[in-house]
Amino acid sequence: MSFLGCCCEDLNKLRNHQSDSSTKVSSWIERLQIAVNAAQAENLGFESHPPAYLSPEASGRNLLIGACFASAAAGYDEQASISNRAITLAQQLSNYKEYQSKVAMVAGREKAAAIVKDGLHILSCGTSDYLQNYYTNPAVRRRFTPDQYSSFLVASFSKFIKDLHGLGARKIGVTSMPPLGCFPAVLTLFGYQQQKGCVRTINNHVLVFNRKLNSTAATLRKQLPDLKLVVFDVFNPLYNAIMSPSSYGFDEVRRGCCGTGAVETASVLCNPKSHVTCSNATKYMFWDSVHPSQAANQILADAMLVQGYALI
Repeated sequence: MSFLGCCCEDLNKLRNHQSDSSTKVSSWIERLQIAVNAAQAENLGFESHPPAYLSPEASGRNLLIGACFASAAAGYDEQASISNRAITLAQQLSNYKEYQSKVAMVAGREKAAAIVKDGLHILSCGTSDYLQNYYTNPAVRRRFTPDQYSSFLVASFSKFIKDLHGLGARKIGVTSMPPLGCFPAVLTLFGYQQQKGCVRTINNHVLVFNRKLNSTAATLRKQLPDLKLVVFDVFNPLYNAIMSPSSYGFDEVRRGCCGTGAVETASVLCNPKSHVTCSNATKYMFWDSVHPSQAANQILADAMLVQGYALI
């Protein structure tokens, strides 16, 4: 299994991050998907996890279980990735190609080709492009309307999938974008003060992006008939839980468990020793102002597991 896109870290550490209120989350804007990947691995019965490719653990026979090439704050917009000091998708592909050579040295070329062909490739991108670029960079908004920017990002997605396919990948899952307009940080940033609800404009931007992503994925499946490509819907599982929290066991969906829950994102203020950290993280939809809690990630993992049967 290979992870590409906007998130990567030691999965064992991450899996244990949010088991209770005395948990700390590391700093990146796309924590949600890597946590979901850890939960998915557990659901599938995996006892080990792919190491981060640039870590010391990614060597020898460890490479045969896959690797994580993703980078915090990377995105479909290459310039945004560079500005965020993340590993761009182009560089991730370069690392993936290098990985294939290393696997061939360990297992032989024929076996290495089979590992790539039969392996699951998970791509998660988009959130950083909006939260850490489009909505925070006036220059980008002057250059692109929201509709133009979503088309720009989806074109980048299409090229990436074709390039990944060219390197031998045949089973690829890509996540849609979550309901960004419901994230506590977004509610705070845009001054949304109603008792229940989300920033509709931002969620509409997300829905437009997701529609284009699905449409482009359908086109790619026609162009590349040997490719299994699944778009994981992460918008609706999260949105439904936010709209009907009690049905999913949540008491709080508008602020995170740690700090004030309104602005902190895995900073020094978000730590297990803070007196303002909640006592029961499982009742919170969000761990901090942008990262879903372990309980929320489990909902996503369960949904993605069902959607991903076509990749197996």
